[in-house]
Amino acid sequence: MSLSLAKIEELAPDQGSLAAAKTLLKPSNWPTLADDGSGVIWGECQGSGATPYRISVTEADAGYKCSCPSRKFPCKHSIALMWMRVEGKVEFAAGTAPNWVTDWLLRRRGPSAVSAADTDRPKASIAAVEDSRVEADPKGEARAAAARERNRLERETSIAAGLDELDIWLADQLDAGLAAFPAKATAACRVMAQRLFDAKASGLAIRVDTIPARLFALSEAMRPSTAVQELGMLYLLAITYRRQGGLPAPLRHDIRQMIGWNVTREALLADEHALRVSGRWRVWATRSEVQADKLRRLETWLHGSDRNAVLTEYVPVSTGASSSGYSVGDTFEAELAFYPSSVPLRAAIVRQSSGTEPSDTPLTFPDEDLASAYVSYEEALIEKPWLGDYPMMFRGARLMRSGENIYLSGGEISLPVAKAQSAAIWPLLQFEEIDGAGLWDGNELILCWSETALGRWTA
Repeated sequence: MSLSLAKIEELAPDQGSLAAAKTLLKPSNWPTLADDGSGVIWGECQGSGATPYRISVTEADAGYKCSCPSRKFPCKHSIALMWMRVEGKVEFAAGTAPNWVTDWLLRRRGPSAVSAADTDRPKASIAAVEDSRVEADPKGEARAAAARERNRLERETSIAAGLDELDIWLADQLDAGLAAFPAKATAACRVMAQRLFDAKASGLAIRVDTIPARLFALSEAMRPSTAVQELGMLYLLAITYRRQGGLPAPLRHDIRQMIGWNVTREALLADEHALRVSGRWRVWATRSEVQADKLRRLETWLHGSDRNAVLTEYVPVSTGASSSGYSVGDTFEAELAFYPSSVPLRAAIVRQSSGTEPSDTPLTFPDEDLASAYVSYEEALIEKPWLGDYPMMFRGARLMRSGENIYLSGGEISLPVAKAQSAAIWPLLQFEEIDGAGLWDGNELILCWSETALGRWTA
């Protein structure tokens, strides 16, 4: 048995799967396409998220595996990879199968038998897909464009109403006294967040909904002052959004993203002004967090070409996915496109020119101490007041304990380390000096990577 169009038709679960696979036959969708010369092919297909789906196929028996959450087998990505291989119009680079391919080869049990239900299903046809092309409809496209503009204006109106409600809510909290706000924050924020979700300001709604969690992560003495900062930031976001017309383009993109407007990956890649950086990237941190809107946010922090970047992906909690597919220490060659921002950090992979490989080599840190890294944070905060988590890399710092708290000290500055890390981080207290990388949110530092005299430590 070998791959052929007839075999692909036999494997396809339905006609719709073939039609969906045909839309993926463009090389631009595939950062990686490779084979090992012995009948194993693999590829990485860029979906709507930041992390490409990984697909591997054995040509001899049409075995397949894909990391996507599809409930159809084979999925459209597996079909598309086979299809491109059979047509021979796209070049597959020769190489050695990466670990994620070899792991699958070792686990698979061989070809599956065809069930009676499979033989009874309607046969899918590639010819039918190719013959079902829809002629361009200028009038239809114009109607669709008008509908999109109408929906945009309706959403703008809805968001404006939501911001008006937020103003009233903020005034109510001030009248009641901010010292008492932490005690009632959970119920009060839940109600306001739901109103903002209804107003289609999802980004702002998530920020309001997560205020209680940020407050109760702090000591009781710090909560009132932090509540003032949180509510002040909400006011700043609301007033800035209303005045977005007079802002520089990068800052306007920032405020719209914070409110809930998103730039699609397709729009980013089509933006000729988007910042693009090519080089070898190293994964130094990964994070997974469930949001109030039932989406899981997956972050992969990268360092390369003397800058940091983060790949952010949102997946439904119901899919069960809990990781981005990258591991701390992985390296790969790729071109990244950065989303427009006054402090560009979030990026998407345009194309990946090498496989992802684990590496034991030390992470290369900029030649600056902790104080210099903090100055960079303050400069970024000036550019983007709602900065959020910011990557900080440093050399020659030391961890020190004061009571129940642990601080990272260096260059005449000390930053509190997240209390959640106290148990994991205690071995690093023994070192006189460490180099490292972490994420600073303005209140505490999450240490993610450290190079010590005894080797690497990762969270």
